[in-house]
Amino acid sequence: GVAIRDLLATAGHQVAGWKIVPDDLDQVRRTAREQLADEGVQVVITTGGTGISSRDSTYEAVDELFDKRLEGFGELFRAISFHEIGTAAMMTRATAGVVGRKAIFALPGSEKAVRLAMTKLLIPELGHVVQQLSK
Repeated sequence: GVAIRDLLATAGHQVAGWKIVPDDLDQVRRTAREQLADEGVQVVITTGGTGISSRDSTYEAVDELFDKRLEGFGELFRAISFHEIGTAAMMTRATAGVVGRKAIFALPGSEKAVRLAMTKLLIPELGHVVQQLSK
C-alpha cells in the first residue's frame, strides 16, 4: 500500500484515502463499495488477495462488482510478470474493471509485483483511464 501511495503521489496523482482490511471476501467487497461511493475517488487500487490460496478472496470480491472487465490489464500484467518471475506468473489473478464511471485495479500483494504493475501499466495509463471513464 505504501508503494502504491508513493508512486501515485510522485506521478502527480492525489490519493483520496487508503485502508488496510483482512483478506476477507465481505470486508474487501464492503471496503471497495465504500471507496467507489466516495465522490472524490476515481480509481480504487487494491493489493493482495489475488493469488490461488484458500485465503485469497480479493479477486472474487471485486470481480462481482464490475460492470465491465478490463481483460487486457490482467493479461498484460501476467505477460510482463513472466519476464520477471517465470511461469509462476500464471498464478496471479490480478484483474481490473469498471464500476459505473470508476475503475478498480486488483494487484498482487508483493511489493515487487505492485511496483511492476504501477510503473509499467497503471501510472502510464491512469490519466487516460480516468479521462475515458469521465466521457
